[in-house]
Amino acid sequence: MYWVTPRHLAGDDDALAERIGDALVGLGWRMWPTSRHSLLYVSPDGLRGAEWILATYPFELGGLPVAWQLSARSCAMSVMAEWNAYFTPGVPYEALADLLVAIDAREEPDVGLVGPEAVLAALTARGWIRDVDRLHTSAMDPGFSSSVSLELVPPLIQDADPRPDMVGWQAWAEPVLGAPYLWCASFSTSVPHDLVAAFASSLASTVPVPRRTLPESVEGRLTVVRRS
Repeated sequence: MYWVTPRHLAGDDDALAERIGDALVGLGWRMWPTSRHSLLYVSPDGLRGAEWILATYPFELGGLPVAWQLSARSCAMSVMAEWNAYFTPGVPYEALADLLVAIDAREEPDVGLVGPEAVLAALTARGWIRDVDRLHTSAMDPGFSSSVSLELVPPLIQDADPRPDMVGWQAWAEPVLGAPYLWCASFSTSVPHDLVAAFASSLASTVPVPRRTLPESVEGRLTVVRRS
């Protein structure tokens, strides 16, 4: 077992499905397999959902298949989700688990409480740097290998707001410039900023995380604090 930092380059230890599934069961969410060979988790009140959809290969973000889709509804009987968030393999499972805890704790997971500054404040509090050309919409880690940015929402990202050319928070890790992404995440337009901030704060945490396998693409950028 390696204890490594920074978290945003630690990968998912090839255990993203298991770790997040365990976290959801621990929160009391129900799970059942679907006819699409996915695993669907729903909160007790029916307002929140999380689905492991890697087997269905719905679409890609940054050349990587989407693995988890999170969603929230204004009422349990609503057919359409108010917002969705998507995550590829490789995303640190700690950050996704902390986001789910924040979603679960909200009485109204579809209602925003703060503005976009909360996301950047969460990152800069952890030592990330604002983009000098986009001070109010983008920040990156000190090693310039990962970014969280308010961008035009990519194609196929679903949201209750149907207007075109909407923006939403996008996050990714690119350990080597021009090389394949380690992971990507996309938040649709209506995802509350404080929920994105919970993900960002965990992503930028400097606390070492345990891993049995390390991504090959982060060699020289990932620090092994200790082995056990």
